[in-house]
Amino acid sequence: MDLNSILLQLETDNEEDIERLLHQYNGENNLTFTFDPKGEDLRSRLCQGLLTVLGRQVGPRCQSTCLETLRILSRDKRVLGPVGTQEGMLVLAGLARLRGGAEGGDSLQGEVQIEEKERVVVEALKCLCNVVFNSAAAQQVGADVQLARGLCARLHAARTGRHEVGLFSLRLLFLLSALRPDVRGALRRELRAVGLLKEVLECTLDVRWVGPYEAAPPDSQALPIPAEDNERAMEALKALFNLTLSDTSDEDGDHQLRLITAIMRHLLMLKTQTEDKTEEAHSHAINLLSNLPVSCLDVLIDLPVQGGQEEYSGKNMDIVQVLLDFMEKRIDKQGANYKEGLTPVLSLLTEGSRYHREIRRYIKTQVLPPLKEVKVRPEIGSTVRNKLVRLMTHVDMGVKQSAAEFLFVLCKENVDNLLKYTGYGNAAGLLVARGLLAGGRGETKYSDDEDSDTEEYKSAKPFINPITGHVEEPLPNPIEEMTEEQKEYEAQELVNMFDKLSRQQLIRPMGVRRDGSLAPLEEALRQPTTDSCSSDSD
Repeated sequence: MDLNSILLQLETDNEEDIERLLHQYNGENNLTFTFDPKGEDLRSRLCQGLLTVLGRQVGPRCQSTCLETLRILSRDKRVLGPVGTQEGMLVLAGLARLRGGAEGGDSLQGEVQIEEKERVVVEALKCLCNVVFNSAAAQQVGADVQLARGLCARLHAARTGRHEVGLFSLRLLFLLSALRPDVRGALRRELRAVGLLKEVLECTLDVRWVGPYEAAPPDSQALPIPAEDNERAMEALKALFNLTLSDTSDEDGDHQLRLITAIMRHLLMLKTQTEDKTEEAHSHAINLLSNLPVSCLDVLIDLPVQGGQEEYSGKNMDIVQVLLDFMEKRIDKQGANYKEGLTPVLSLLTEGSRYHREIRRYIKTQVLPPLKEVKVRPEIGSTVRNKLVRLMTHVDMGVKQSAAEFLFVLCKENVDNLLKYTGYGNAAGLLVARGLLAGGRGETKYSDDEDSDTEEYKSAKPFINPITGHVEEPLPNPIEEMTEEQKEYEAQELVNMFDKLSRQQLIRPMGVRRDGSLAPLEEALRQPTTDSCSSDSD
């Protein structure tokens, strides 16, 4: 469609003709996300023309049509110059019923009763989301005109308003908190947005408190969370995640964070309309839990144990089992991005196990039960242990470290105990990183309870290959039939090959220092041993 004809029409006062042309343009470009660079100047002028029309007193139908066009254009970050100004952002903020400053936002329940006016608010919020996401200038202006204050006032005043108004208000709050650290700080300290979003979640998820940090469990026959409620909850969770990225202890208080932990527990017990949406909601809950102080995680297990629930040492382990099931599901997901999808739940389970003994003991019974089968390599098989050991040699460093650290903590950071379950080859990366190649323990103090070995493991232990972690079938000796001269020749050939590779710097022989860290072999050999330094003399 010819943009020049639209630009000429925007200069007139005929709302019907403006609306007709824009409606045609919107229909043609509603699904357009990439634009021809040759038309940038025309599209930028169209943005300015639309803002001019929106600044006039036009009817709500014309406003919503203009905003829909502006929303389509705002997908192209190269034409947002006119919109990313203070004038342009104030026009959109006014149409979205957001007011910076102490006055806050308007309640839609009392002021907006007509569907067309609500549509204007929704379209304006959608435009603001696109513009803030695509324009650094708009982000700065959004901070200057205090959009976040207006959004918080909106959320305070309109808890039960129209779904899309709440959804895009939360999404804009999420974007501002993600892209502007100064806005994130103001939201936490001045606007108390953590508490506000907690209340939004309570309302959206229909949380009913039956104890200080205990929400009433969902009825087994209850319907799934409605799709709209789930959408708003996930936007609130993403915004809360941003606000809790830094240290939360001072501004938010232990009580409030423990309440959020309890709400996350409640959410993890709920189902949504589809399995994928349930997994997505649970993923956001796990991400948020990973940000909270580890001391709050006792809220997950300090509940009465009822019939049919997982119990260990008097603690309710239902949620811990949900997290384990989520972890295994993410491991099994074909083609999944382990970095984003798996490491958060591994990190949460690791920190929970490190600081809460009951959580660690329960998880170990599920992940590392007493060894019986020692004839198969630890990375081969379909158990959770096998899957995690396979991840210890994953190509992604973050995934590899997360899986190894999780198993290490379950073994109370005891190297010998870890090697029993994984083999030295799989654990080498962790041991190098921790400086524990020579054995020992990590720095965390654990209880002194001992792990009991099965009779099968005790009888097979002398025959287990420590590198592979399993009992190997005896192999024929390749030098058994060689003469001594042949053996010497092959040994010298091997030395020569290593020497050649070393001189060409294709390999670098390494040794282990006394502190368990790696060093070049010549340096490790030069380091005096404890025995040589303290040898007795006659």
